[in-house]
Amino acid sequence: MALASALLQVMMDAVRKTARPILRDFGEVSNLQMSRKGPGDFVTAADLKAEQTLFELLTKARPGYGFLGEERGMIEGTDKSHRWIVDPIDGTTNFMHAMPHFAITVALERFAPDGGSEIVAGVTYNPVMNEMFWAEKGKGSYLNDGRIRVAGRKDLSESLIATGLPFIGKTGHAQAIKDIHAVGQRVAGIRRLGSAALDFAWVACGRYDAYYERNLQPWDVAAGLLFVTEAGGIVTTIDADGDPKAGKQILAANPELHPQLRKVLQGA
Repeated sequence: MALASALLQVMMDAVRKTARPILRDFGEVSNLQMSRKGPGDFVTAADLKAEQTLFELLTKARPGYGFLGEERGMIEGTDKSHRWIVDPIDGTTNFMHAMPHFAITVALERFAPDGGSEIVAGVTYNPVMNEMFWAEKGKGSYLNDGRIRVAGRKDLSESLIATGLPFIGKTGHAQAIKDIHAVGQRVAGIRRLGSAALDFAWVACGRYDAYYERNLQPWDVAAGLLFVTEAGGIVTTIDADGDPKAGKQILAANPELHPQLRKVLQGA
């Protein structure tokens, strides 16, 4: 059985406490599906409430750390060397439609004196499945109590690939179709399940062989970057050598598939 550090225990406790009311709310969403108003306002309230809970719990445990959340944006801390990166419900549209594929995700970013930074710890929790993915820099990736590794497939034609698709109001629809056209001819299957945080986690544990997406945000990718690299995979940007932590474009895969898929996507 893997033993989490005190830091990771803080993060896990925070997401588990946040998950309790989210699970209760999730039970209500099915009822709201049948109302004319729909669950939109209800889910927005659940999102805000969850982020407030995470903010309070993490700030109490580590006073002074900065905080970057999907709902409230950036909050500067007195400790300029650490920042929490949080998405209270990643997969909100799934949650809104009573689909049990969403997660609470928290990462800790550490800044170096030269201005660079790295993700040093992360947790992603799917409360419906009771699956806790977690990792700490240099110590491997885990699902609940078991160590996880990326899949070992070497041939794109045998691989299952995850991606995301832009929805109304987002850019990149034409590029997404080009990507799917290029990738789909070469792989065993493409999946779009609607949670970037879980897509990364599923690459880390070998359920997916690779994951790519464009136009994400730091809170979508922060914990997942660490999961995949600590599980033996590679995460880069798709095109030029940018910083995948920014989320603008990412590709995560095992060392054999990564260069093959990157070449395909660059050609698209």
